[in-house]
Amino acid sequence: MGIRLIVKDPDPVLREVAKEVTKFNPNLKKLLKDMAETMYDAEGVGLAAPQIGISKRVIVVDVGDENGLVEMVNPVIVEQEGEQLGPEGCLSIPNLNGEVRRAESIVVQGQNSDGESITVNASGYFARAFQHEIDHLNGVLFTDLAESVYDISDRPRKGGE
Repeated sequence: MGIRLIVKDPDPVLREVAKEVTKFNPNLKKLLKDMAETMYDAEGVGLAAPQIGISKRVIVVDVGDENGLVEMVNPVIVEQEGEQLGPEGCLSIPNLNGEVRRAESIVVQGQNSDGESITVNASGYFARAFQHEIDHLNGVLFTDLAESVYDISDRPRKGGE
C-alpha cells in the first residue's frame, strides 16, 4: 500500500474523461486502498483516480460522518434535487477555494471493488463531495463551476476534496 503523489492543475490528466473500469481484480483493490491512504494523508475528504494520475472512473469519499469511507467504481448520479451553495477546495488546486452551486441531495449508483452494484443516497456536504469527485472523472474542476474563487494560502488548511 502507499501514498501516491497528487497531481496538480494544469496536469492534462485532470482534464480527461476517465475510462470506465471493466476489470475488478487485486490491482483495483490496491488502487482504492492507496487512494484512501493518500486522501487521509493529505487531510482531504475525497479523491478521484485522475488526481493521482490514473484515468479511471474510481473515487473515494470520507467526509468524517457516520457514512465512513465510501469506495465507488464507475459512479453515476441517477437522481438529484434541491440546491446548495457552499465552499469547495481541491487537493489538486492548492491554496484556492470557491463557492460552488451543487444539488442538495443525490443518488449515486456504481460498483464496489468486487464489481457488485451499490447505491449511495447523499445529502449536504456528503453529496457535495460526491459531485466534486465525479466531476473529476469528467475532466471538470471546481474552478470551472465556481461563482467566486478566492486565495486561502494565508489561512490554516482544513482539508479539501
